[in-house]
Amino acid sequence: MSAALINRNDDFLPRSPFWIRDQATAVGQPPLHRHEYFQIYVNFAGRTEHVLGAVTRPIVPGTLSFIMPFRVHCLRHAEPAEFFVINFRHDFLRPGSRVDALELEEVPISAMPELAPFLFQEHLDFVLGGADLAAVRELCLRLQAEHRGGGFYATEFIRADLFRLIGLVCRRHQDELQALAQANTLRGSRRASLARVSRYMREHLGEPITLADAAAAAFLSTNYLAHLLKKETGRTFVDILTDQRMDLACRLLLGSSRPIAEIAARVGFQDEAYFARRFRRLQGMSPSGYRSAGAKGGGAPPPA
Repeated sequence: MSAALINRNDDFLPRSPFWIRDQATAVGQPPLHRHEYFQIYVNFAGRTEHVLGAVTRPIVPGTLSFIMPFRVHCLRHAEPAEFFVINFRHDFLRPGSRVDALELEEVPISAMPELAPFLFQEHLDFVLGGADLAAVRELCLRLQAEHRGGGFYATEFIRADLFRLIGLVCRRHQDELQALAQANTLRGSRRASLARVSRYMREHLGEPITLADAAAAAFLSTNYLAHLLKKETGRTFVDILTDQRMDLACRLLLGSSRPIAEIAARVGFQDEAYFARRFRRLQGMSPSGYRSAGAKGGGAPPPA
């Protein structure tokens, strides 16, 4: 997937910390995109689907979809449709919170239970009906009225009703949400994302690769991938990519008779001299010296 297909789009949310639209006022959804705010999509009529990273979830009447900041996703409005789209900044519900938007996955749901449906949207379908869906409709209408009317205490009413809407979903799905949290499901999701990044790098080592390219391949935003790599490995994307390139170069030097210029190109270096300098810096010897030492010793020399 080209990184150009993933748009960074904050156009849906003006400078206010909260915004709500319905089918009459909603703007068209771009293809795979991301934004820096929370989003809730409440569907009352029509059927479509929600592409969230590498997962696709169905959207049927009564479905609520929860999108975390920086999540790459695409949700096309169904026709005919009846829905609300609710957007809010990550510090809207808890103005005093010092949690960075990139660190929300590390917050236990016992501390911020309102995060639960956002954290586990890739694993659950949140579908309500009957009295629950009627209550959600009423809450959406109240949120819309307060947002349009504004005035004294409007923010507090909006915040309270937004908590209630999320809380209603959490109550109805509390067993599944708590089970996912106890199973450390997010850890597995992060590992799967990193595996997609690693696989993409291995398959494209001979090409120019950017952080944005790898993020697009793993259905992540560039900011989130950089944060995830640093947190999980303690290293940067460039460090990891260079290691993969040099590891392949070492194996090709010892296991083939290819010219060094060809090996350099195979691992993403079009300039043989630059490749040789980087190789010497990391291995403590030139590529030709590494090949010679391996041939004489019957194996790879120890790392520098």
